[in-house]
Amino acid sequence: MAYIINRVLSVLLTLFLISVITFAVTNILPGDVAMMIMGTQSNPEALAGLRESLGLNDPLIVQYGRWIGGLLTGDWGHSLVFREPIAPLIAQKVVASGVIVVMSMTIALLFAIPLGVWAAIHRDRWQDSTASTSALVGVSLPDFFWGIMLILLFARALGWFPSSGFVHPADDLLGAIRHAFLPSLALGLGLMAHLTRMTRSTMIGIMQQEFIRVARAKGLAEREVVWSYGLRNAIGPVLTVAGLQVGYLFGSIIVVESLFNYTGMGWLTYQALLNRDIPLIQSSVFVIAAVVMLTNLLVDLLYVVIDPRIRLS
Repeated sequence: MAYIINRVLSVLLTLFLISVITFAVTNILPGDVAMMIMGTQSNPEALAGLRESLGLNDPLIVQYGRWIGGLLTGDWGHSLVFREPIAPLIAQKVVASGVIVVMSMTIALLFAIPLGVWAAIHRDRWQDSTASTSALVGVSLPDFFWGIMLILLFARALGWFPSSGFVHPADDLLGAIRHAFLPSLALGLGLMAHLTRMTRSTMIGIMQQEFIRVARAKGLAEREVVWSYGLRNAIGPVLTVAGLQVGYLFGSIIVVESLFNYTGMGWLTYQALLNRDIPLIQSSVFVIAAVVMLTNLLVDLLYVVIDPRIRLS
């Protein structure tokens, strides 16, 4: 319980620091929020009145308190570009990006774990070389390269999947999966390479432990030794790394969503940065950080279930 409390407090402290940094950085960006709202040809008196009504003349500490209070109460303000409330806008985009993140993580884990185990149990053989080379290629090539190749092959040449657009899962689940598949695969290939290497190295270390030799000495089948004893002890670090890679996914999702014109959180954040939509930038960055931190917290809690020794610490 102490471990869980410490992790929750750590997440809350980190989110607080992220909110301070985000607010500070966005307030030094060039541009006048009032002028963005009213236009460059606006009357100076009207601009001054709008700045006063928005509280832009208040000290930064007062503006920060008002902003963080709005986040906590659900009043996130209005987007200067999309001309609509930020909270429901971000909620919709989080769902869109959530589909991609879940699918890409699923694709990566489904292929990385068996491939890493296969490479580990055939260490220094052609199977290991093949898996390691494939992982090296996946790590070396950027996500936008995979995205372009997937569009050319599966969207343009074969026509199996759409190359752009987003469908909400509540409206059409199959359509949502089809539109999200290529962006998810573009993200998942790079992630799969990282997790394959992690699984391989962890399994190699585990398979050299004393309890593995004991299990073999008892006459257990090699398959049971590998999957029931080896992988069960190796899966914890792999899941931890997978959880940490959620930050990588949300970092890469901006490029991938823009490439596929997939209107999720990455696309929204890019539009906010492109148009200097300060309120939307602040909320988008904070939400992405919160999602990453909460995901890491969930992985840590899952790790407690997988490895009960953590409870003793």
